[in-house]
Parts: sequence; structure tokens; C-alpha cells
Amino acid sequence: MANKKIVVAITGASGSIYAKILLQKLAQLKKQISEVGVVMSDNAKDVWKFELEDESYHDFDFKFYDKNDFMAPFASGSAKYDTMIIVPCSMGTMGRIASGISNDLTSRAADVILKERRKLILVARDTPLSLIHINNMKAITEAGGIICPAVPSFYNKPKTIYQVAETVVNRVLDLAGLESDSFRWGETKA
Repeated sequence: MANKKIVVAITGASGSIYAKILLQKLAQLKKQISEVGVVMSDNAKDVWKFELEDESYHDFDFKFYDKNDFMAPFASGSAKYDTMIIVPCSMGTMGRIASGISNDLTSRAADVILKERRKLILVARDTPLSLIHINNMKAITEAGGIICPAVPSFYNKPKTIYQVAETVVNRVLDLAGLESDSFRWGETKA
């Protein structure tokens, strides 16, 4: 049953592969999702082109919104989007969210998700972390957000960069409450 309404925000942090895999998997899970809205920063588009050497974000059949489109449905709690995933999440975006600064659609949507007590998942992609970053993560966590660092796991013995990145995306899907086929610790595949 399609019932989840999801916002995906893609910022200019390194890690466009995470965003691409997430969009691919959301397209595959469309029976569980009624709507996906996507917003990308200009830097996100530049990083995607640089890292993935394409503009394949155009290939996804989701509604894309301009970074300053405050008329987007998820700019208001009345639209009842229940989950927002920011992937990858830059430290600048995280800082604005932690401070309650809604100066673009991404930060406004995150503010809405938090105030409505819905699920906000930030896939943080930076290292090392300063105390400012850690305090911003703490503030967002205390406000109800989930910090999911882009830290892959290796117990499924990934063989490709895609499989490595997929371990992070699979965790994000779990956090979003979506059912997907992925490696589970202690379970064997038939």
C-alpha cells in the first residue's frame, strides 16, 4: 500500500552516489510510497556531475522542486509529508537546520518536519568533525532528528563502490520505515 510521502533533499556535500542509490531504490519501492518530492542545491548538481560524471538526476520520475520554491507542498506541515531524507547532508545545511534558519526549501522543509514531529534523517557526509558539527548534530537529535553518518558497513562483503554505498542507503531505508531487500546481520539468504 502506497502511503509514505517522502522529501529527498540533496546538498552539495561529497557523496552523490548515496543520493543516486536512494532515488533508484525509492523508484523500486513505489508500492510503499505515495509521493516523493526532490530538492537539489546548485552545489549538489555540480558535485553530482563531477563525482558521477553525468546528470542522471534528470532520469528519475519524481517531482523536482527549485531550491527556493516555498510553494512546494512540503514547505508546510499541512501537506503531511512524513519523512525527509537529506542525502548527502553538508555541514552547512546541518548548521542552518540546527539553528532554525529556513533560508531555502531544504532548511524550511526540515524545520517543518521537526516541528510536526515527523521523521528527519540527515546523512551527514564530512570528516573529521569539529565541535560545532557535533553540537549541531546534538541539537538536531534533541529536536527529534536522526543523524545517520554516511559510514558504510562491510560485513556483507561488498565488492563494488556501489555495494559499499548501498550499505548506507539500506540503513536509511530502514530508518524511513520502508521494507527493502538488504543484508541482515545473522540472517542467511536462501
